[in-house]
Amino acid sequence: METVAQAGVAAELHPLADQLEQHRGFAEVLASLSAGHGGTLGGVWGSSCALVAAAIERQSPQSLVVVLPHTRDIDSFCDDVALFTSARVEQLPAWETDAGERVLNDDIYGGRLRILKSLISQKDNSLDPTDRRPRIIVTAIQSLMQPVPSEAAIAAATRQLAVGDTVDTAELTRWLAAEGCASTSAVEMPGEFSLRGGILDLFPPDAEHPIRLELFGDEVESLRTFDVANQRSLSSLDTVDVTVLQPTNTNRTHFTGYLPAQSWFMLVEPSELQEEGRFYHERLERPEDFFSVSLTLSEINKFPSVTASGVPVGSYETTAHMQFESIERFSGDVHRVREELDAVATDHRVILVTETDAEVERLSELFAETRLMQDGKLRFVPGRLARGFRFVAEQVVLISASELFHREEIARPAQRQTGRAIDSFLQLREGDLVVHLSHGIGRYRGLKLLEKEAGAEEHLEVEFHGGTKIYVPTSRIELVQKYVGGRQAKPRLATIGGRSWIRQKQAAEKAVTDFASEMLELEAARNGRPGIVFPTDTVWQREFDTAFPYQETPDQLSAIAAIKSDMQIAKPMDRLLCGDVGFGKTEMAMRAAFKAIDAGYQVAVLVPTTVLAEQHCRTFRQRMAEYPFEIASLSRFCTAKQSREILARTANGSIDLLIGTHRLVSPDVQFQNLGLVIIDEEQRFGVTVKERLKALRASVDVLTMTATPIPRTLHMSLLGARSISNLETAPKDRLAVETRIARFDESLIRHAILRELNRGGQVFFVHNRVHDIQNVARKLQEIVPEASIGIGHGQMTEHELEDAMLGFVSGQYDILLATTIIESGLDIPNSNTIFIDDADRYGLADLHQLRGRVGRYKHRAYCYLLVDENRHLSPEAARRLRAIEEFSQMGAGFALAMRDLEIRGAGNLLGTQQSGHIATVGYELYCALLEKAVRELKQLPPRDSVDVIVDLPIAAYFPRQYVPDMRTKIDLYRRLSRVTQETEVAEFRAELVDRFGALPAPVEQLVQLARLRIWAHQWQVGSIHLENPYLVLGYRDSRQLGLLIARSGEQLRRADDQSAYLPLGNHVEDPAWIMAELESLLRRSESDH
Repeated sequence: METVAQAGVAAELHPLADQLEQHRGFAEVLASLSAGHGGTLGGVWGSSCALVAAAIERQSPQSLVVVLPHTRDIDSFCDDVALFTSARVEQLPAWETDAGERVLNDDIYGGRLRILKSLISQKDNSLDPTDRRPRIIVTAIQSLMQPVPSEAAIAAATRQLAVGDTVDTAELTRWLAAEGCASTSAVEMPGEFSLRGGILDLFPPDAEHPIRLELFGDEVESLRTFDVANQRSLSSLDTVDVTVLQPTNTNRTHFTGYLPAQSWFMLVEPSELQEEGRFYHERLERPEDFFSVSLTLSEINKFPSVTASGVPVGSYETTAHMQFESIERFSGDVHRVREELDAVATDHRVILVTETDAEVERLSELFAETRLMQDGKLRFVPGRLARGFRFVAEQVVLISASELFHREEIARPAQRQTGRAIDSFLQLREGDLVVHLSHGIGRYRGLKLLEKEAGAEEHLEVEFHGGTKIYVPTSRIELVQKYVGGRQAKPRLATIGGRSWIRQKQAAEKAVTDFASEMLELEAARNGRPGIVFPTDTVWQREFDTAFPYQETPDQLSAIAAIKSDMQIAKPMDRLLCGDVGFGKTEMAMRAAFKAIDAGYQVAVLVPTTVLAEQHCRTFRQRMAEYPFEIASLSRFCTAKQSREILARTANGSIDLLIGTHRLVSPDVQFQNLGLVIIDEEQRFGVTVKERLKALRASVDVLTMTATPIPRTLHMSLLGARSISNLETAPKDRLAVETRIARFDESLIRHAILRELNRGGQVFFVHNRVHDIQNVARKLQEIVPEASIGIGHGQMTEHELEDAMLGFVSGQYDILLATTIIESGLDIPNSNTIFIDDADRYGLADLHQLRGRVGRYKHRAYCYLLVDENRHLSPEAARRLRAIEEFSQMGAGFALAMRDLEIRGAGNLLGTQQSGHIATVGYELYCALLEKAVRELKQLPPRDSVDVIVDLPIAAYFPRQYVPDMRTKIDLYRRLSRVTQETEVAEFRAELVDRFGALPAPVEQLVQLARLRIWAHQWQVGSIHLENPYLVLGYRDSRQLGLLIARSGEQLRRADDQSAYLPLGNHVEDPAWIMAELESLLRRSESDH
């Protein structure tokens, strides 16, 4: 990953590096380095280390390599250094996996290979015209102890491709496969390739985006990068270097061998660095495969090097004590921070580093009355600063807003985008159960190309009871849906011509109509009650929203817009916010809470567990630290005295936001001016709590959050009947959790825990039986004696549990051994490995929730589903575990759901009776019936769809050599059947050309038929077929037909109240003429609209 400083920052802080160069002691150290010797810098505190690196880089003839003691500090150091220089900064990341586990699609492998190649090109071409040379390389001692492949190995594994080259695709794909790349239908991950006719897609391990080669014969006609999410091209290239080298390559070359001879090194905190390196080496399972600390340091000493530390050890080298000082800790209290900032500044200028422009506005307002601001000595700079410092000689204090308010910023570095959203229909495989809308439940047997006269079209073969088969043309693919119906026994196949399917469908139709009318009555009753009208967004609200350090997803933006819109109208809000674990529900809730408090109301946040109450309390306080809001938590962690005090302050209105468990709905909890209630995971509360909440809903605004996903189809069908916001988009840069099922194996557990500890992380170990949890603790201590273990479960006293949790959060324990008390929302970004003991005893939703505790930060996370080595797995448990292992990508909750979890979400929302109808008619049909019922009851027109049957002697299909993958093909047919606008057809055609190359005749005709259906639909024509020597149009609207007859110059003749005939003369066997004739008849011009 590389970092380039923001242009706007350059003018602000870069002069500090200039000023540093003028300091006598520092200038002498630079002179020593220039002479090929070393130097020692003391008094380097906090992020001043990055300023020192920026100043050294200016004098370094080649790259400056900065070596840190901890891998976890690499990202923040890169952010820091970007404040002080515009030089190109790159990192050499450390492997987090052992050699045997490494794969081509690992981002760390891609990053390591990328920097090695850029250093090779630096040597080959010192006058690199693109200046892609890294000037500062940031790494850690652990990374330098890991061998890299030799230059010869990289050269041997690299091929250059250029536009105009002649390429033997068969030989190229053989080479890719031999080097470990996987052939796939659509390239989504590094190390994959896909050959489709004249198009070869491949994703080199070190590339940011995959590459698309378009060939004309054997010649490369174009080279393009493309987006894995939509498979569309991004930009054109002239040449590309493809390096495919197995990450398990056994070369033992040291990284320093790649550096130009005149490179310099900077070692940060050398004593700690050596100690961390030794710890790392001791914990390795095969230390002989790595370089020792002493060997690594001797390699570094071949180059001029400088050490930087707070308190330097004695040295014979040129030494300078820098005039930096660390900064006093701030209280984090918004009421006291003004005085604290004035006190810290004394006679210094203060530069406050903020993450967003909105924060600048907020802090300018907050500090307007300070002496600093009035004297013009307070300036704001956008960026990130890990730890503030005082630059005494220049009388400058640098500090971040995060330090002022005790906020933990979790900045995730940008990751390559891999993988695509899952559409349930994409998962249709031969042998799956499907629902035919007219005939009922059958079994899908595959795609068959059927030829009839001059025409040819692919059909879905569906088998029913007794082996009867029906062939559904792909142009009518919407008649067939994948059957998903809950966890009951598999349904029987329907009998063609039987009456039971019609009865089942009618029963479901009646049930959804009753259900929809009940929901609409509830909605109408709510609309009739008066509610709080919150004001539109204030300046504070806008500042708070924009201080969010990540880019919101489109789902998040539409959810918060809907929530605010609900709050601003005169009826009580009752909105359900659904989203997978970690998709930003809490941020949405915080914005709603802010809106209520800002308008003078109190907010109650109701959560299912004490641990989650504490977690939310911390999160809300950190996020709202810059505002004068009082936030408290009422849980069993509070003493009786604290509880009484909180209740009194809530009643008199001095507490703005109260977070707690079901204790919040007790009669003795009285609010002075309650305006909003936020409920997390309502389905986990008991009946009494739910009844009390029902009463609350009548008067105040209620926002309910759940991590049990509601599927999109159900969400769409409930629009207008129930207020639901669905967060479906994974936050950018979140990595999927790697999930593995394993028998309880001591060596595997030790290996996984040490891997996590070696990268400075922590481990969750979930064991859900309190009676033998101490035995498990002893066992774990035997397996990893070097790890410290904390224990947490619900039978501990409040303070014991709090101590265990806080000890883990603060890094006191390496492993937290706990019951499922951690399931509810516990968020510890440093914990990225979780073991779930006896995983076969858990339901799918519980496993998914537990897995969501890890992978909330930038590291690859691991989830181990452990099964007792002596226990036999039931088929049901095996299916659950396989499902969660298979769907481990972000947002997998939605795909998992198609197995089992969404049905649970639907059951929560709809009730058991409706779940029965889902099992009978299948999920998609149920949702379609529900949507139809809602629209009819609300007197809305049906959703626009093009329902035109065209039966002409034309070959229209995707040939196997054009789209070889069956599931991709079904997806394309499905999407084409859904288009309703000509512009969508044009976009679809452009996508085909981009992804699969020039359209062969059957595909061109398929696209033309899609246009024809849209034109016919606009004239209310429902069918078109041939009846020699006529073309027969079935129509639905007599007036529209009259216009068509006039338009045809009376050629088209009305036969009866359903059909019209167009004579074809001697063109009956000329499909091209028939298509052209239909286009001239049906395609509307501007004057027709």
